[in-house]
Amino acid sequence: MNQSVPRLRFEGVTKEFPGVRALSDVTFEVAAGEIHALLGENGAGKSTLLRILSGGLRPTAGKVLVDGKELTLRKPIQARAAGIAMIHQELQQVQHLTVAQNMFLGHQLTRLGGLVVDRAEQERRAAAALARIDPSIDPAAPIRTLKVAQRQIVEIARALLDEARIIAMDEPTSSLTPSEFDRLAEIVAGLASSGVSIIYVSHKMDEVFRIGHRATIMRDGAVVGMRELAGVDQKEIVSLMVGRELSQETHRSFATDEVKLEASGLCSAVSRVRNISFRLHKGEVLGIAGLVGSGRSELLRLIAGADRRSAGTISIDGKPVAFRNPREAIAAGVGLCPEERKREGIIPLRSVTSNLGLPSLGRYTTGGLIARRQLDQAAERYLKGVNLRPFLPDRPIRLFSGGNQQKGIIARWLAANSQILLFDEPTRGIDVGAKSEIHALIERLASEGHSIIVVSSELPEVIRLSDRVLVMREGELAAELPSDGLTEQRIVAHAIPGYASQPISHS
Repeated sequence: MNQSVPRLRFEGVTKEFPGVRALSDVTFEVAAGEIHALLGENGAGKSTLLRILSGGLRPTAGKVLVDGKELTLRKPIQARAAGIAMIHQELQQVQHLTVAQNMFLGHQLTRLGGLVVDRAEQERRAAAALARIDPSIDPAAPIRTLKVAQRQIVEIARALLDEARIIAMDEPTSSLTPSEFDRLAEIVAGLASSGVSIIYVSHKMDEVFRIGHRATIMRDGAVVGMRELAGVDQKEIVSLMVGRELSQETHRSFATDEVKLEASGLCSAVSRVRNISFRLHKGEVLGIAGLVGSGRSELLRLIAGADRRSAGTISIDGKPVAFRNPREAIAAGVGLCPEERKREGIIPLRSVTSNLGLPSLGRYTTGGLIARRQLDQAAERYLKGVNLRPFLPDRPIRLFSGGNQQKGIIARWLAANSQILLFDEPTRGIDVGAKSEIHALIERLASEGHSIIVVSSELPEVIRLSDRVLVMREGELAAELPSDGLTEQRIVAHAIPGYASQPISHS
């Protein structure tokens, strides 16, 4: 790692947009074979810097050097030719094409003077690249048949086709299970040992400290520090990222004895959810944990009326309900913050105010026309209540960070007077500062009497937020665990098939 000429160097990189300086004099180096974490809150400038590295943007000032030679990158194909590969959080893949076809998107191999795509040669080369990291993946298989973790591996193999010397990975584990991350960590370490330089962007500090060598920390478009990860405390990194020390998060309970929602024998008509029974109390935060595919999200969809029940009952405030669609669930005071926030939770091109009013437009409509003043007043009240930043309600919601998009969705359900709030992966893709805010907001809502269910793959988050935790396994409830003495090990033991679970009390 102590090499006279670094594999990659950013030298005084500055990027200005009209009225905004996104990057300011960014300078740091990445050595050959180094796993270099790039850390910072959303809006710190990480994505802008990676877009410059991958040829999607040109800097206003400054240089990018690879192996000591300055690069002038005007488009992504030039970055790829220079040995730079970018693996995005949202995978750039075409679902109906095969693995090999996806790996050669944009630079297909041809024969007969370019008239015919040489699919056999593409599959052969794809298989050779996959063999270096995961030979179990069939290059002829449709990409849609692969798990998310396998699709991530395909993107890495795609980088190897071009003999990439630098691979930038943007939130590569946002949809992976712990065991899938273990496999990805092995692959990344193997690439580094072969001399490939990795730029690793992640909000998951435990992963960063496990696999990273060094970290560059950014805030407000500038580098605020660089640390060797082997000798630094995680709190120091987080403080540099957010510009302050985050308060220690401890769980507080506001649960009452009043039963707000009761489910009995729930089964899904479209998923594997089977015979689920539980109670949710007023002011309670009920956590749901389990492996990916255990039925957690599907259970929330049943409660929210997005999927139809094949059996079982749901009662709210002691009265049976039978939701045929989400509209009926919304009318009954149920609001869902979905896992796929960008795809299912928002209309990206519409304003935050328009997104907020979606489920409750009837309240702000007169004679078939939207009473804009009333809607604006409601938006101001509820968006200030969740601390939307910047406070620009008329700005398209897609221009906000993930944390502020989530705040907008929460404000939507408050404006709709939803008393039962369902959070599916509430902080996925959200930086550590915004995550702390979302946790505090969920706790505040519980203190105000809302009844809350939280599904999360991050077990520390489940433990931090929950009064009780239901553990799901293969579509069924495997255990109900109180918050006292709750550990990740206890949750995982019940989530793994084959474990003899304890009786469930449905308290």
